[in-house]
Amino acid sequence: MLFTEPTFLFLFLPVLLALYFATLSRAHGSYGNWLLLIASIAFYAKGGGAFTGLMLASIAFNYWMAIAIAKHKGARRLLAITVGVNLVVLGIFKYANFFAENVNTLFLALNVGPLVVPRVLLPIGISFFTFHAISYVVDVYRGDATAQKSPVHAALYLLLFPQLIAGPIIRYRDIAGQLARRTVGIDDFAHGVRRFIVGLAKKVLVANIVAGPADKIFAMAPVQVSAGHAWLGIVCYTLQIYFDFSGYSDMAIGLGRMFGFRFPENFRWPYVAQTVQDFWRRWHMSLSTWFRDYLYVPLGGSRVSPARLYVNLVTVFFLCGLWHGASWNFVVWGLFHGAFLVVERLGVADRVMRLWRPLRHLYLMTVVMVGWVFFRAETLAGAFAFLKAMAGASPAAPTPYAVTWYLTPELWLALTAGIIASAPVVSATKRWPLAQAFGPALGQLDQPAASRTRYATVWNLAATAALGMLLVAAITQIAARTYNPFIYFRF
Repeated sequence: MLFTEPTFLFLFLPVLLALYFATLSRAHGSYGNWLLLIASIAFYAKGGGAFTGLMLASIAFNYWMAIAIAKHKGARRLLAITVGVNLVVLGIFKYANFFAENVNTLFLALNVGPLVVPRVLLPIGISFFTFHAISYVVDVYRGDATAQKSPVHAALYLLLFPQLIAGPIIRYRDIAGQLARRTVGIDDFAHGVRRFIVGLAKKVLVANIVAGPADKIFAMAPVQVSAGHAWLGIVCYTLQIYFDFSGYSDMAIGLGRMFGFRFPENFRWPYVAQTVQDFWRRWHMSLSTWFRDYLYVPLGGSRVSPARLYVNLVTVFFLCGLWHGASWNFVVWGLFHGAFLVVERLGVADRVMRLWRPLRHLYLMTVVMVGWVFFRAETLAGAFAFLKAMAGASPAAPTPYAVTWYLTPELWLALTAGIIASAPVVSATKRWPLAQAFGPALGQLDQPAASRTRYATVWNLAATAALGMLLVAAITQIAARTYNPFIYFRF
């Protein structure tokens, strides 16, 4: 079930909120947990179907193994078994067909009969679910978390519907106390609503609109893709993937806050970064920290020789790319970013930071957009052909769909809004001097408290009005359009 579906917005969420707050209490515990668990199972079953049983079985397995790991002295072996089982399940459902395709390519070259593997469907959100489960049992083993004795609490941690499908990835130790008891005040609920509206607007008013041209251009025959087509396509996709995923994260964080949970931030303006290192401190932060804490650090982190450090970085990003999808495109994307992280550690980052700021930003965005080509293209050959078109080295055949055909007023508006909203422009307005923002009538920042209060009131009213308009515009778009993709569901 998508957060942008009318069924979710106008049936599932309102009914769930009404039942959740039916006790008229700010504190929530057992009743709220049972309600959220049942709702989360129903939420997943709507799209997961028969895979819901697999998820419940996995929850039961990780629940009992975490308790066993906490009790037994031979916990290291139990941990290895638990992590291994989780990875095997992920491997079967996500990588079995990829493995078979590559083995059969080799067999074909050797004139060997093909390996026959039934077509395996991918359970929705299995990558995020697996990472949650692994982090839970590892934290229990390390002593960073206590094994949960309540099956309801353990199941709710893994199945909580706001973060179930696409994160953010939440550590059990960060949410354990909230599972036991949490409070929801008016301010918390209002904050959650505001955050949800912002995420909904990012997804519906920007990501969905720029997705159309991106999909059409990447679907064109390579011989028809001109430099103009290629750059428009990758700019649209660059905005689509950010607003699609960060919008979903905003909605997840907002929904969690409405029910009393505080989820970690997942994005911090990644497109204002100036180096690839800085980009990965801002992009999908919950995934970056997961790989750091559960893979990079166990491999030795930065406490090893420079050569080993570079191998560790490339290994982490190779697996990061493979985690995103069973395709060589994702592997190349991961290795591409890993290579730039190594190059920057070799001194390039210092040189980049001495450049004029716009040039630093141009460097980062060029690297990121080239990487997104591999992420978006269906094949490696298609990715290289697209990059060739971006470089202007591929003369394009005539096509009835010129670049100007895509540049509708709606797309221009979405591109403009997306570029502006990719930077912390709106939040910066809170720090504007009053004289610049609203004129001398409201007084200066150093004026008495009454003037500052008037300014805060006006700003809050303007923000509320803007959120209301965004909500109306988003609902209008949902009602008018049937194209509502969500990129990260397939990961």
